[in-house]
Amino acid sequence: MPMIRLTEPQSMGELAMITSLLEGSGIAFIVHNEHMSSLYPGLPLLNSCVMVDESDQRRAEVLLSRLRLAVRDVSL
Repeated sequence: MPMIRLTEPQSMGELAMITSLLEGSGIAFIVHNEHMSSLYPGLPLLNSCVMVDESDQRRAEVLLSRLRLAVRDVSL
């Protein structure tokens, strides 16, 4: 199956949380520009991009939406 773009993390910490969540859920992924974004932070062309298998897209999006909701709730 082809890999599709899931998300572009805004920081190395967010990338670590996303990859940990995907690994723990058994979802295969690839991170494009994983190390380039840490060398040159703030350059949109070098942002990391998390790719997942097309068949796992829906499940991965649900997991990320729960993660973002939990982070939002803590900051209130």
